[in-house]
Amino acid sequence: MGENAIDQELHHSNDALEQLATVTRLRCVECASLYPGVSEQPRYRCDCGGVLDVEAEVRYPSPHETVIQNETRDSTTSANDVSFIADTRWQRLFDERASQSLVQPNRGEEQLLDSSGVWRYRELILPVPEYYIVTRPEGNTGLYSVGRENCDKHHNGHSSLGHYAELDTFYLKHEGENPTGSFKDRGMTVGVTMANLLGARAVACASTGNTSASLASYAAQLGLPCIVFLPATNVAAGKLAQSLAYGAITVRIDGDFDDAMRLVEQVCNELGIYLLNSLNPFRIEGQKAIALELLQQLDWEAPDWLILPAGNLGNTSAIGKAFRQALQLGLTHRMPRIASIQAAGANPFYRSYRHGFRHREQVYAQTVATAIKIGDPVSYARARQVIEQTNGVVEEVTDEEILEAKAVIDRAGIGCEPASAATLAGARKLVQKGIIKHNDMVAGILTGNLLKDTHTGIPEFKQDTAIGANIESVRTYLAGTLSF
Repeated sequence: MGENAIDQELHHSNDALEQLATVTRLRCVECASLYPGVSEQPRYRCDCGGVLDVEAEVRYPSPHETVIQNETRDSTTSANDVSFIADTRWQRLFDERASQSLVQPNRGEEQLLDSSGVWRYRELILPVPEYYIVTRPEGNTGLYSVGRENCDKHHNGHSSLGHYAELDTFYLKHEGENPTGSFKDRGMTVGVTMANLLGARAVACASTGNTSASLASYAAQLGLPCIVFLPATNVAAGKLAQSLAYGAITVRIDGDFDDAMRLVEQVCNELGIYLLNSLNPFRIEGQKAIALELLQQLDWEAPDWLILPAGNLGNTSAIGKAFRQALQLGLTHRMPRIASIQAAGANPFYRSYRHGFRHREQVYAQTVATAIKIGDPVSYARARQVIEQTNGVVEEVTDEEILEAKAVIDRAGIGCEPASAATLAGARKLVQKGIIKHNDMVAGILTGNLLKDTHTGIPEFKQDTAIGANIESVRTYLAGTLSF
């Protein structure tokens, strides 16, 4: 690239950063201190140590651009406020974008963004010029009707999930259908876009596997060095393989995820590397699209309950925030109650919830569900607010309950990694406790693809010897296995 081209690139980047700085700011979840949304040195925490949340003006796109305003005051309203209900223009805008076909050759940049299940909602995600956006695209994940009554008759196997959870109207949204096989892609497209806009030299994360796979993929797309910090043990082979295949520099830590998280934060601050764990508030903004897309798939009707696995608590935080903003903008007329489900061996959030969040619990995490094997979740404060604001609940399920639920999901032909099955196990448990009613409208999130972990909870192949290569041998073998 010539010198003039480089100068022009820097000029455009500075203009974009200045524009972003005028419409965004960061607020501490703990003490409410405010910081600029964009600064020379990226900020991930408040001076008090609390995590930060993005506050941004929401503008309806030109040619009819409007700054959303609070009816009770003249100042511009943050997307966090819920003091009024707007009209249905946002629904029409997003529905029009969603009606566009998926990516095809020679399509314009705007149409490419419309085909992304994140950037379709860009006014609510991150107001940046299209030029800087790094997308595959992501999102557009399936929403399966699996309840006893709402299951399609041509998918009878799916109704086994509704019968298992004892729910009449039950939906499962499978985030394992994202490009790298997990929900992390929704946050990472926004996080790596910010890294691109800021001119980051490298990106890094700590991970139990899914975060590293996603970051490595998006960083490779941008041609940016990627460093991932992994625990020395209990990282599923499929996830590690993705990070290595995408060219990440992999650092294995003699410790657990929480040790890796503490170390990567220190390394990023000292070396000027852009951190892309859910501690990064802009990454959380991308994960809001899970809820926005779910609402759109349900024709903008929020469920009574939204159930999801809970590890580092980024999804609980993002999804709760998205529903709150959707209510403010008139995208939906109510907030669902949110149920965060933890593994019993990695349950600090559940323990805190049990005593009314009087103090923050930490544990040494042990569970077969490696994606949520976290003992000191980064987004605790954000998620606590969501549970309190939605009259939500936190529940725990044992590894045995997780694996039993996973087998039901797998046999239905949907499949998921172990952590995802906490959603179904949690739904079943909450129904049995009478907290969720049989006729409630319930939506659950499956966070990762079955192929992320091809060992845990997968039946072993038991055919010890090969049979003869003739029809008689096959007939005899099948006679002992089929009952029809």
